[in-house]
Amino acid sequence: MIATLTRLFYRALEAVLVFLLASMAVMVFVNVVLRYGMNSGLVVSEELARYFFVWLTFIGAVVTFRENSHLGIETLVVHFSRRGRLFCMALVNIIIMTCSAIFFWGTWKQFPINASMAAPVTGMPMIWVYGIGFFTGGGMFLISLERFIRILLGRTTDKEIAVFAGEHADPAKLMEH
Repeated sequence: MIATLTRLFYRALEAVLVFLLASMAVMVFVNVVLRYGMNSGLVVSEELARYFFVWLTFIGAVVTFRENSHLGIETLVVHFSRRGRLFCMALVNIIIMTCSAIFFWGTWKQFPINASMAAPVTGMPMIWVYGIGFFTGGGMFLISLERFIRILLGRTTDKEIAVFAGEHADPAKLMEH
C-alpha cells in the first residue's frame, strides 16, 4: 500500500514537472512572438516563467535524487568491498540529511521575510517561490533517512550498492546515447 502511494506521489510530481516545463515553453514562446510581431509582451509570463523554472529545478532535484540520477563520483568507491561501500553510503546519507536539514531550516528562517514580500507583477507572496525549499529540503531529508535506516537494518540490496558504486551503467548503452 505504501509503495503504491509513493509511486503515485512520484508520478504526480513527474506530471507537475511536465506541466511546469510545458507552461514555461508556451509562455516564453508567446512572449517572443508578441515581442517580434507586435512589439509588446506579457510581463506576467516573464515572471511566472522564472518562478516555474525555480519550482521545476527544486522539484526535479527531489525526483532525481530518488532515482539515484544525481551526479556521483564513483572512481574510489568502485574499488571498495561491500562493507566499504555501505559505510560510504551511510556517510553520504548523513551528509545529505545534514545539508537538507540546513536547507529546510534556512527556508524556515526566511519564511517571515518571504511571506511579507510580494512579487513585482503578480503580487503573490514570495514564499510561494522560495517556500519550495521546504519541499526540497524535507523530501531529500526523508529519502536519505529512509536509505540510512535501510543500511542500518541491513536491508540494502546488492543492486542499490551497485548503483551507488556506479556499476549500474552499461558502457554499451552509454555509447548509444
